[in-house]
Amino acid sequence: MNKKSIFSLVLAVLFVFSACGSTDLAQSESSSTEQSETEAEQPISTAGSSDMFTDKDMEIGYNEETSTWITLFGDNASSNLDTVQVSGSTVTITDAGTYILSGSLEDGMIIVNAEDTDKVQLVLKEVQITNSTSAAIYVLQADKVFITTASGTQNTLANGGEYVAIDDNNIDGVIFSKSDLTLNGDGTLTISADAGHGIVSKDDLVITSGTYNITAASHGISGKDSVRIANGTYTIESGKDGIHAENTEDSSMGFLYVGGGTFDITAGGDGMSASSYLQIENGTFTITSGEESASVSTTNSTTEAETTTTQDDTISQKGIKADGNISITSGTFNLDSADDAIHAANEISIAAGEFNIASGDDAIHSDSSVVIEDGSFKISDCYEGVEGLSITVDGGTFDITSEDDGLNAGGGNDSSGFGGRMSQQDEFSTSSGGFITINNGSLTIVSTGDCIDSNGDLTINGGVLNLTCNGSGNTALDCDGSYTNNGGEITTNDGSENNPGQMGGMGKTGGKGQGHSGF
Repeated sequence: MNKKSIFSLVLAVLFVFSACGSTDLAQSESSSTEQSETEAEQPISTAGSSDMFTDKDMEIGYNEETSTWITLFGDNASSNLDTVQVSGSTVTITDAGTYILSGSLEDGMIIVNAEDTDKVQLVLKEVQITNSTSAAIYVLQADKVFITTASGTQNTLANGGEYVAIDDNNIDGVIFSKSDLTLNGDGTLTISADAGHGIVSKDDLVITSGTYNITAASHGISGKDSVRIANGTYTIESGKDGIHAENTEDSSMGFLYVGGGTFDITAGGDGMSASSYLQIENGTFTITSGEESASVSTTNSTTEAETTTTQDDTISQKGIKADGNISITSGTFNLDSADDAIHAANEISIAAGEFNIASGDDAIHSDSSVVIEDGSFKISDCYEGVEGLSITVDGGTFDITSEDDGLNAGGGNDSSGFGGRMSQQDEFSTSSGGFITINNGSLTIVSTGDCIDSNGDLTINGGVLNLTCNGSGNTALDCDGSYTNNGGEITTNDGSENNPGQMGGMGKTGGKGQGHSGF
């Protein structure tokens, strides 16, 4: 049974083996351990960190006395083990084990080409490796490779600006792996990619600890089957996405999981993106995507030339994006994006967190449902604050200033591609069952459009709403379906709490009626 099949049947089974020398590592890997070491595919329910990481992923220790040492010096290297092959500035590791690297290698490469059952640990201990035409570290074959930064050390890997083929693989990252790859440690790793990506795995990419400073022309961190981050400190400047997970062959893969960490991301594309689901358990995130929200026009009008621009001509510049679901349990988020700050093609679920958002388009956008249980949301600039086919608010504090609607469900304009408020605005179907339900929370909304606009039903069961609509022809409350207030405390500047829409609407507080959309 291949790994993908195992993924779909079970969650992760943890394995443990000591981080010692090549003999110790090889002996610790019995066939039964290899069969039991599986990692989670897209979970049926929300997965936790124990489903995402093995014990070895978290282990940063190693035994210097039993490990193999590799000394780098200029355009050459040396080692006392015949499983390490040195040819000029190219060092090839061919067997399982722990290898400690130190020194500098100019225009060179570390290659791991072991058996596909071998696990290899590379310990970086004050290492500097540059390669003008390829990767600094290239994992051609192994079962899994662990790159550990030694405690307190500074390590640097760099590419000179181009990638020249050395085999059939399209090497395009400073660290490039064809196998599962884990990075951890108590040291610092600085990566400079004048071309291509910073870190690439064509399988699963796991990072559990360490400090990473990454500058990349393309993606900063990229994984095919998944990117899984337990903790660590990350400063990323990227021409494309800061952190990118994508699998075009299997829609259940290409997911991004973050259990914690501190992230400072400046991305030309999306800050964080996943082709499957994206799950955040905790962490501190400062993300700037594109040229920030201030770069986007603040007018609703478009020229004919703008409206004919296709999404294929532009690049996605969202803060946090997934083609599947987004689940956020907790965390602190400072997001400034040219496009949507948080965007999902499927459902968005937010349990808690502190959000400070400025967006050139929507602050929070789902093509399906948005469910917010709690949290603090300061949305200082956006086209629409929260938009989805349906919106359910169970609690939280919201301070929203929007150019168009504060909350919009099941209708209206969604510029889900780049261009934000200017062009390529899609429309939900008004017959698709959109609704807004507010069960609790404190909502202060100042909008030029409608403060709260449901193209279906609008139900307010509780909470405190202070709504100010400054737009001509728009209202603080607006709905196309039934309107019910079962106990919410509502204050508006236009009296629409008694007659949502004020444009022929018949809704009444405590009853049901029909209102007209402000669109």
